[in-house]
Amino acid sequence: KDDKFSDSSLLNESLRKITHTLALKNEEISNFVCTLKQSLDNLEANSNRVQGDLESEFTSLHSVLDGMKESMLTRIKQERASRTYELQSQLSACSKALESSEELLELANQTMCSSETDGFNQVTDPTPLVTMAPAFRLSLKAKASDNMSHLMVDFSQERGMLQSLKFLPVPATPEIQVSECQVCDNTVTIAWTLPEPDSKIDHYILEHRRTNHEGPPRIREDYPWMVLEGIKEMEHTLTGLRFDTRYMTFRVRACNKAVAGEFSEPVTLETHAFTFKLDAASSHQNLKVEDLSVEWDSSGGKIQEMRKEKNRTNSPMHSPARSALMSPKRAPTARPGRDRFTAESYTVLADTMIDAGQQYWEVKFDKESKAFAVGVALRSLGRFDQLGKSSASWCIHLNNWLQQSLTAKHNNKARTLDCPIPNSIGVYVNYDEGVLSFYNSKTKQLMHTFKTKFQQPVIPAFMVWNGSFSVVTGLQVPSIVQSGQRKNSGTSSSNASLT
Repeated sequence: KDDKFSDSSLLNESLRKITHTLALKNEEISNFVCTLKQSLDNLEANSNRVQGDLESEFTSLHSVLDGMKESMLTRIKQERASRTYELQSQLSACSKALESSEELLELANQTMCSSETDGFNQVTDPTPLVTMAPAFRLSLKAKASDNMSHLMVDFSQERGMLQSLKFLPVPATPEIQVSECQVCDNTVTIAWTLPEPDSKIDHYILEHRRTNHEGPPRIREDYPWMVLEGIKEMEHTLTGLRFDTRYMTFRVRACNKAVAGEFSEPVTLETHAFTFKLDAASSHQNLKVEDLSVEWDSSGGKIQEMRKEKNRTNSPMHSPARSALMSPKRAPTARPGRDRFTAESYTVLADTMIDAGQQYWEVKFDKESKAFAVGVALRSLGRFDQLGKSSASWCIHLNNWLQQSLTAKHNNKARTLDCPIPNSIGVYVNYDEGVLSFYNSKTKQLMHTFKTKFQQPVIPAFMVWNGSFSVVTGLQVPSIVQSGQRKNSGTSSSNASLT
């Protein structure tokens, strides 16, 4: 019976794995079907577009030729009209001269005949008239030529050019070189190559999209493609990014003066960073929490409390280390439905715990706040506990009450820090090594380091009284911070854990 039960369990487990694999394959096929359908729609649209462009180009070419034809025909007609006028004027003058000459010749003949019978003195002498005959003043050279060969055309070269017309060459498809790409300090550098050099390439278009899926791009993605145009080199660096998804997908295509080539195969790069939100449900009621910003509310937040009590849920927690292995989600705390911080514990926690790896975030705060603190706390931090005053929290504390001071606090012990108060503080946690460091986020100058051994997951923790602050997440551990931590690893420090 036990053997049958074991065989059945193995069969069920095997069937479960197969069905899970089949389900994943079906999802891939469904995505591919959507891609094919989209390609068919794109093919139809793109074919119609290029056909319309071709007809438009030929219409434009015909228009140019028709315009040139009209212009050249007009030139021929004007030349013919001008020469016709000249020749006809000359012809009319010659005709009149001939008529005049015939009349004068007739008069001269009559005069000569009369002089033989009546005597020369009895008739009028026509010699002056004949001498002044128009025929003697005429030029017998044509004023205009009948040759029109200077207006002939030879379009054999142009005809050859037209006959050699062909579709524009499409630029080759680039290939992103994954080994040359870099993700560091919230900066991504993408490099690509072409199959062969192409001097006609004018620029490149790079597109990138955030995603939580490692595989090829899907039709239905949560984030749109972001477009960067006019890139002249085969490399581009994106700076100042905030990594709030697990991956970024990139693709690039080449463009000449007239046409863009096909996109490269998409490349997905991991953009691991620490992201979280603030847990407004458990924050002190005097704190007005909005996304990643907190402002002191002296009214006591009664209206805010009433509104949030309706939707009060367990404070969510999840691990950034585990999120790389499963889809992001918030796991409930070990203390379900934790109470709000109260009394003088003006505290708000993050909604994400740290139980492995290295994490980094920054906080910008109002330096005029009466009091402000940033650090980490255990999930067991009591609702009356102030940051740094119990063994469950470590922090840097700014005090502007009576006199200004900056101290490192843990387990109700404090050490005054001899460093300028920055506008923002960077917090670094190496959970596995038990290191908690605070930096001037602008200069990356180390302010203080706690060295301990974390027995439980820790949570980013904040406190403010009569002031405000905002948190910046989605940041990778800066290279300069990692380098400094490696140098300090295993060495003693005056900034060691408070005892």
